[in-house]
Amino acid sequence: MKSRKSGPRRVILASGSEERRKLLKKSGISFVVRKSGYRENLRLKLLPRKLAKHLALEKARRVAARTKNAIVIGTDTFVVIDGEVIGKPRNPAHARKILEKLSGRKHIIITGYAFIDSDTGRATSRAVATSVWFRTLDAREIGRYVRSGEGLGAAGAYRIQKGAAKFVTRIRGDKDNVIGLPARLVQDLRQFRRRR
Repeated sequence: MKSRKSGPRRVILASGSEERRKLLKKSGISFVVRKSGYRENLRLKLLPRKLAKHLALEKARRVAARTKNAIVIGTDTFVVIDGEVIGKPRNPAHARKILEKLSGRKHIIITGYAFIDSDTGRATSRAVATSVWFRTLDAREIGRYVRSGEGLGAAGAYRIQKGAAKFVTRIRGDKDNVIGLPARLVQDLRQFRRRR
């Protein structure tokens, strides 16, 4: 029977998101980044929270399969409005359509996150939801924002921590979740690392 390493597991963030890196770094946790290469399928017939957890787990699994002695964090964030799941825009025209849909309305941001111990396969996942309300946006400001390119790599075609902050009238829940890394992830990660 192989002995299990007793040293601390390193932490790997399976995401290329600069925002997620900044949020995790702010928590004081030491980690490295390894992109998963997993392509999300938002059309899977799962309820939004289950979908978010599934996608996060798949990203973590991809990295854990090629890693030893690590805790891998997988994450996925998307918008839900009128029962439709919306991820990152495909292009500027799609970004404009998304922002037109969110204009003057409430939508839900859901982030799923998962942890996997790469040596044992032990895993857990959670989904966190935050409600966001947009004021009514006119066509010109949507056009200006889309042309800035700021929201093209973000779920819902906007970044609340940047220029899109002025679109928001109200938030119910964790603002960090809208950026893509819920605050409670850090607490859950510490608990997961303690259990062997």
